[in-house]
Amino acid sequence: MASSLYVTTTEAHTGKSLVCLGMLEMILRKTERVGIFRPIISSRPEQRDKNIHLLLEHFQLKQEYEDSYGFHRREARELILEGKYDQVLDRVIEKFKALEQTCDFVLCEGSDFTDENATLDFNINVDFAKNLGCPVLLLARGDHFSSVEDVLSPVQISYESFVENECEVVSVIINRTKPDFSHELLLGLQNRIPRKDIVLGVIPSNETLQSPTLEEIKDHLNAEVLYGGDHLNRQAYRYSVAATQLQHYLPYITDLCLVITPGDRGDIILSVLQAHQSKNYPDIAGILLTTKFKPEEAISRVLDGISDIIPILSIADNTYDTVAQISKINSYISPESDLKILLSKQLFEKYIDTSSLQEKVSNVKQRGMTPRMFQYNLVKRAKSQKQHIVLPEGSDERILRAAEILLEQNIVELTILGNVESIKNNISRLGLRIDDERITLIDPTNSPQAEKFAERFVELRKHKGANLDIARDTVVDVSYFGTMMVLEGLADGMVSGAAHTTQHTIRPALQLIKTKPNVSLVSSVFFMALPDRVLVYGDCAINPNPNAEELAEIAISSAQTSEAFGIEPKIAMLSYSSGASGQGEDVDRVRQATELVKERMTDLKIEGPIQYDAAVDKEVGIKKIPGSEVAGYATVLIFPDLNTGNNTYKAVQRETGAVAIGPILQGLRKPVNDLSRGCTVTDIVNTVVITAIQAQNIAE
Repeated sequence: MASSLYVTTTEAHTGKSLVCLGMLEMILRKTERVGIFRPIISSRPEQRDKNIHLLLEHFQLKQEYEDSYGFHRREARELILEGKYDQVLDRVIEKFKALEQTCDFVLCEGSDFTDENATLDFNINVDFAKNLGCPVLLLARGDHFSSVEDVLSPVQISYESFVENECEVVSVIINRTKPDFSHELLLGLQNRIPRKDIVLGVIPSNETLQSPTLEEIKDHLNAEVLYGGDHLNRQAYRYSVAATQLQHYLPYITDLCLVITPGDRGDIILSVLQAHQSKNYPDIAGILLTTKFKPEEAISRVLDGISDIIPILSIADNTYDTVAQISKINSYISPESDLKILLSKQLFEKYIDTSSLQEKVSNVKQRGMTPRMFQYNLVKRAKSQKQHIVLPEGSDERILRAAEILLEQNIVELTILGNVESIKNNISRLGLRIDDERITLIDPTNSPQAEKFAERFVELRKHKGANLDIARDTVVDVSYFGTMMVLEGLADGMVSGAAHTTQHTIRPALQLIKTKPNVSLVSSVFFMALPDRVLVYGDCAINPNPNAEELAEIAISSAQTSEAFGIEPKIAMLSYSSGASGQGEDVDRVRQATELVKERMTDLKIEGPIQYDAAVDKEVGIKKIPGSEVAGYATVLIFPDLNTGNNTYKAVQRETGAVAIGPILQGLRKPVNDLSRGCTVTDIVNTVVITAIQAQNIAE
């Protein structure tokens, strides 16, 4: 039977999404077969439940949406009013158990509270938790009470109700608390619930999590988008009504506020946009026009001529009613809310004793090094000794979004290259939380380091005819400038390729940093995070047709990379035949490469030539190469050529849902890694983390 946890609340809007994101992040470090289930959902049949959609999409859980819930609220309520509660309970249990059969852990999220049925909702959650046999995590909120006592009393009553109904409560958390009395709340909670076997926690409120996006505001108000429809993901941290004269209103503009003003106040519209563009005023989230008026033609002509304008929405209601409606918006987390998801996980990890909670949620089966655990270990290791990474492609939006995540998680120090003013404008336009104190921006064309780099370039490349004029033109190229920073110790590693070719990234490294001693070529690996293990694939990105000598070198480098990242190297030299059965130039080349590795690295476990199925499948491996230490257990798979390797890693990635981290370059004296031009923000983050760990290994 799978382990499970029932997350339920004492009232509405406690921030279940934060806790569920944190819980699943924690559980997925131990097992990949995780499910999410909600007995009753509030959404209409034609809509997806927001919480289920968030968790399924973000964690890529392998279950159908229809298997993730028991009832829509309306259907369940009608049955209960007809006296058919047993039918509701029976179906919930049936669907839960069906999901449980496919999982090692099921996170069960209780129903949402409604004001008119709060007592009924609470009692149903108690009954569901009891009948499903789930231990309980009880969640409360602490942001709308005037005293600690007002928060703790309902929490204690709810806790005792679960205990009296023979439910096992493993954790009690108070979320969204006022920072001023978070510590006092935790002490009070420990006094009210003194049991040491229950994990208690208090999580303070977070402005970013509670601030809605312009998209949410638009949907809640049914507003019309007049301008800036491409930037509705901007968050509004507060609201500001503009009704006074400009000189009196402008001083009250705050960072990322939503300005609310009647639609006929063209003077305010233009002045707010001007303030947004001014360095002397904070960024504006957007403008909301009320009273059904829209900008007059002369004002519209100005607005139409502004490129990349912030959102301007329009609503027919008057200003007073609009403000009242906006105050009722409860922001939610969508799968696209990268920063909110990150902050939720960080807050859960920071304020909750996850080690103790993991122990309480018992019987979670260990399934080897899962992708989640592998990635968690990578981030943890990168943080242990922060490295300085340079990103040369500051003009690429994905680089800036990745930088925000890396800085928020405090993984590395970053330098970004490019036109500084343009980078700052893009950071502001995208609404990213990156300030000057947390990042270094350098324009190579006017950097004082450029002349020193040029002199060093001549020193290194004079045998190739380099002179100072050539060097000055060369080092202001972002790839060369970033490489020089790594060479001269101003950065520990470089990640590039989102907007440049592989050759543009690698050539400067080969010319300046060069390969390690006794290494003649640069090669690459991908970490392939499969559901139950992580494999190393090499070389799938750099060398098209390696000869036997080069294949041997790729294998040795890949084994060293594997070991450096905590994966025991068991090397499979892949070919179309296994053992001594095959003949031909291609298989002979693999056989020769295998013998070269055995001669040079006698302690490595290696088998070759060997077919892919024999390398990774125990039963096939025993049949084809009996007695082999590698067959069926390979962790490092070396492909005979780039065509085979590149197609195989992409096929495995697409067909199995595996996470492919890479390509990771190996063989250089200092780490420089190449991105695919089709890379995602997550790919960039993962590659920077890997690069930081490579830099740590070199430093050691």
